[in-house]
Amino acid sequence: MAGAAPLRISFLGPAGTYTEQAALLYCPDAVLLPYTSPTAIAQAVLDGAADEGVAAIENSLEGAITETLDVLIRNPQLRIKREIAIPIEHFLLAKPGVSIDEVDVVYSHPQALGQCRRYLEQHLPRARAVAALSTAAAVEQAVTLGRSAAIGNRRAGEFYGAAVLAERIQDGANNVTRFVVLAFSDAPPTGDDKTSICFRYADDRPGILVDALHALAKRGINLAKIESRPSGESLGRYIFLVDMNGHRLDPPVAAALDEIRAQSDPEGFRVFGSYQRFPLDSRAQNRWASGTVTA
Repeated sequence: MAGAAPLRISFLGPAGTYTEQAALLYCPDAVLLPYTSPTAIAQAVLDGAADEGVAAIENSLEGAITETLDVLIRNPQLRIKREIAIPIEHFLLAKPGVSIDEVDVVYSHPQALGQCRRYLEQHLPRARAVAALSTAAAVEQAVTLGRSAAIGNRRAGEFYGAAVLAERIQDGANNVTRFVVLAFSDAPPTGDDKTSICFRYADDRPGILVDALHALAKRGINLAKIESRPSGESLGRYIFLVDMNGHRLDPPVAAALDEIRAQSDPEGFRVFGSYQRFPLDSRAQNRWASGTVTA
């Protein structure tokens, strides 16, 4: 009997990105399919070209990845199945033979450029920062050009034959990016879960957001994150996005979700998914990746 086909996962490519690293941690045996944006990653899942997709959703220095949030808001078919959080260590990479004093252009993904803003201001004040589709694409570009460098990870440097000009140039030591696995279904309860939702209100009035938060607080549900995004309908209209501890099937969480749904615009309420919380310490990550910590 033939074995099951390997999982096809769309990710932000090309090879050597942090998203690829997250996808490999999630499923080492997957067939990885490179795409150029979170929107394209999600569309591959929606079209059936990929079984699941991995996209960055939050960074500890730069905040939310708004395109990924918008993908979830605009595509009700998609769910968050897992989360993966990995430490981010940025390297300044260039074509062998190029010195840091020669660099007049630095390429990278906008998130990486933002995470290294202070380093660039202090060490390369005259260099232009130029956005690339991904950190790996930036490294690939930099090694073909003179007087340029890229911000990426060590693996990308090795993959594209770049020299390391500087190590660990991120502005904060605790630089972590959170990624989510996009699929058509979320995960069953594990006892250590997180639930992500969005909601909006048909009418604006004092205290409406407090009411939603009270639905969680009175049931002892920890609020892990809250933020807002423009609804796109008119200026001043927002969609609220909330992460909470617990699974949507846990009775307290289910009751809180029912209450928030009743308070909000029914067409704007959505549960993005419930999924196992990802361990942040490296030993737990290794156990998770090996399958000894599972959903």
